[in-house]
Amino acid sequence: MDPRVHVIHDPSRAAFDGGGARPVRIYEWRAPAAEAPLVVLSHGTGGGAPGLAWWAQALCTAGFDVVALDHHGNSYLDDYVPEAFVWWWDRALDVTFVLDHVTARGPAGVGGFSIGGYTAAAVCGVRVRADRFEALMTGALSVGAAPEYPGLADELQERYDHRTRAAWAEPAAADLRDPRVSAAFLLCPAAGPLLDEASLAAVEVPVAVRWTAADRMAPPGENGVRYAALIPGAEGGTVGSTESGHYGFVLPEHDDPQAKADVAEQSVDFFRRTLMRHVP
Repeated sequence: MDPRVHVIHDPSRAAFDGGGARPVRIYEWRAPAAEAPLVVLSHGTGGGAPGLAWWAQALCTAGFDVVALDHHGNSYLDDYVPEAFVWWWDRALDVTFVLDHVTARGPAGVGGFSIGGYTAAAVCGVRVRADRFEALMTGALSVGAAPEYPGLADELQERYDHRTRAAWAEPAAADLRDPRVSAAFLLCPAAGPLLDEASLAAVEVPVAVRWTAADRMAPPGENGVRYAALIPGAEGGTVGSTESGHYGFVLPEHDDPQAKADVAEQSVDFFRRTLMRHVP
């Protein structure tokens, strides 16, 4: 089941290379039904939409239209750009841009892995706290280095002064909610320590959160468990085995068939209950 792949461009934001509008590469899987709910998938930092093809195919087989996207500058399919690893607001804006330009044949939901899980939460109204993001950018707070970009912190300090990095807290803490999103499935979501507790408590759409027991990159206690505990009515739980970690969903050398199967089954069930009930 191969997706249709094409690139759309957002003229309201510039590409990092200054060569025009921001590109958003999208992968579309369409269900055969005349009407189908739409699920948008957001990849983890430094990842790419192809790494979530197993998830997209499972949802499409179950009757959903699925669109996965590559976040410009943060996908291994293109050149990494340091800003793209910390300008998280661009990710949520990518999801909104996709919803603006992809035909939805039913209600829309969103799913995401790792920082893509945060992205899915952001379009449901979850915000980071400005003071915590500023502390992260200035080095006063650490939530662990991104192995996909080992020199990220040093490069950002070389390219931007303290005041500029601190100023990013304002757009990072913006309300990026998209009212068209009716449900969200967060898989091993990251950025938990930076979140605004009041924004989590104010989420009004159904949310499911899943994590793995041995996740060292997004430890569930301060990430997935925190999302699930603070979002009203959120469904939380562990997938995979006691040895399942973070990268079993996206890296072939860490492939975790059981964790993938759990997510496929549980996300299909979740989106059927929350999105398909709106389809005639």
